[in-house]
Amino acid sequence: MAAAGISRSGSAAPSLAFEDYSLYSNLSDDELMQLAIERSLTDTHCNTSNANAAAAATTPHHRPDSNNLRPAARNTNQPSPSSQNPPPTQTSAHYSSPNPPSEKPPDPKTFDGTVSRFVTGSGKKMMVYRRADGSMVHMVPEPEEEEEPLFSAIHVGDVSRVRALATRPGTNLMLPSKPGWLAIHQAAWSGQDTCLRVLLSAQPGMINKRTERGESALLVAVSKDHLRCVEVLLENGADPNIPNYDRETPLYKACERNSAAMVATLLNHGVAVNTHCIQGWTALQEAVCRNNIEICEMLLKAGAKHNLSNMYGISPLFTAAQSGQLAALRYLLRHGADINTQAADGATALYEAAKNGHEQVVELLLSQNADANKPGKTGLLPLHIAAQRGSETIVSMLIPATSKARVRRTGISPLHLAAERNRNDVLETLIEAGFDVNAPLSEERSKMYEDRRSTVLYFSVINNNIDAVRVLLAAGANPNLDMFRPLMVAARLGCIQTVTLLVEHGADINACIPTHPTTFPAVYMFSMKYLPMFKYLLDHGGHALSCFDCVYGSQPHPPIKTTRSERDHLSYTDSVLPETQQTRGVQFCEMISAPNICRWAGPIIDVLLDYVGHVHLCSRLMEHLNSFHDWSIIKDKAAPPRPLLQLCRLQILQLVGHRQLKKLPLPGGLIRFLKHQEGPVNDC
Repeated sequence: MAAAGISRSGSAAPSLAFEDYSLYSNLSDDELMQLAIERSLTDTHCNTSNANAAAAATTPHHRPDSNNLRPAARNTNQPSPSSQNPPPTQTSAHYSSPNPPSEKPPDPKTFDGTVSRFVTGSGKKMMVYRRADGSMVHMVPEPEEEEEPLFSAIHVGDVSRVRALATRPGTNLMLPSKPGWLAIHQAAWSGQDTCLRVLLSAQPGMINKRTERGESALLVAVSKDHLRCVEVLLENGADPNIPNYDRETPLYKACERNSAAMVATLLNHGVAVNTHCIQGWTALQEAVCRNNIEICEMLLKAGAKHNLSNMYGISPLFTAAQSGQLAALRYLLRHGADINTQAADGATALYEAAKNGHEQVVELLLSQNADANKPGKTGLLPLHIAAQRGSETIVSMLIPATSKARVRRTGISPLHLAAERNRNDVLETLIEAGFDVNAPLSEERSKMYEDRRSTVLYFSVINNNIDAVRVLLAAGANPNLDMFRPLMVAARLGCIQTVTLLVEHGADINACIPTHPTTFPAVYMFSMKYLPMFKYLLDHGGHALSCFDCVYGSQPHPPIKTTRSERDHLSYTDSVLPETQQTRGVQFCEMISAPNICRWAGPIIDVLLDYVGHVHLCSRLMEHLNSFHDWSIIKDKAAPPRPLLQLCRLQILQLVGHRQLKKLPLPGGLIRFLKHQEGPVNDC
């Protein structure tokens, strides 16, 4: 404890820290790590007066046994421990030293808690004792078990020593060193076939004994790919059909190891070939999964059945298609495997091959007349799943083999899935093949989406996929079929390019949402924050007059309903309001009063006034214009009479229509004025 005492001296601490570190310079990294772990996990109890000593404990101060450490160079100018103040008296209950004596770990057999093990980054095996509440009690290195002499001799292949130990009086070869682990398992694991012969001659009765996992010595040898050991065990009467507790037989393990030699050896000793593992897999299915035709051929000649399926209803042919094993698939088809076999969920081999993008497998299956019109449990066909995955080549192969009538019965077009995943190449391929771009989702599938989307165009618009929108509109997609119009989606996303495309192809700017009625075009709710977009919609036929049509006029308006329950139970107490007007929908003045929009009320009203004649601003709109001094000029703009040029422009637009303006024989400046474009009227 001298070092701990020295560390309390303020003047000596820095030099001592260097000295103490030098004491550990000869320890290995593993030894230092172990020392750090032991110290960090030891509970030290220090009072307030010993706080500085606790801080100093973060660096090593306790010198190990001198027998284990080579003396390090010392600083001759360093004061000796005897010249320092002695350390404070310490009781046996509390330690101020950072390295108190280690406590004895609890007995794992009697410990009331859990004992877990882990390996450190340096490969050190550790044990942790925890109470029932999860708190840690103790952590120590896992004690290393000394290997028994017989097992050690087997491991290195010392045959003479194995013979001596195995035949020594009192040796019980049926007594395991670990749970179920006999010397015969050790020899099979290590690949020591000569030692195996010695052990079996000394104790033949242990040949079929199993480990704690149910593994026989034969299964251990197969798992480690020790062919000579396998042969020795079979020659000495090992049962080739004993499985482990997962019901995996030696033959199954040999196929898993992809060893044709071991498979042949086992088959020559009459092993059963159609045994299922715990998940229902057979040896043939395992060989197919590894595309080993040689093993497949041996198994089929030995009586393996290619129509057996696992617990999921998956047959070997299905496995070959699913994993893209072309050679195994071709081999099974030649031997009569059912090409249209279906798994428990209804999926076919063709469906799985398309799903996983195995082009050559799809080509082979189609060439052998695989049915492309069998759906999976979700109702999707192989064409659907290929379109969703984005494999243009597979889609092109499946189109001729797929019935369009069968596609319609599924309630969803492959176009929907291609658009949903932004598979533009597949989208164009399907359009060229004649799939209807306006095919709607079935009601059941539409209900799967909160917005009740229906058309392919909607999917592309909500994905902000402008290229796909352009392709679909060019192919004749109707932008007015969805309940919530694609134009509204594009406006909400703020994508002016998509809005322009939709409007140019006839999108109804003035449409409303049936489930959320408004007295003005619903698209305005999503575009008012983007004034250029808002103006574009007005320029191309958006109604502006309805925005000033208020049932209250100059009268006081009822409070704005801010919660869902208030809006759902909307009731007006104003006796002037007729009942038919109570249910007409949300008015423009109510919508513009929303907290996230009212800050733009002035500019929005200003833009709208350019598209109307004589209008009356209701009391709610006047409140907004009065809320900001600079907006007072907008009230003057709305005051009658409106300019004659404005009234003439509105009249011409009403008679001719926006789309016909460019055909009028008028000067360019006048056409631009009629289109609400900047510039004076006389600029011709």
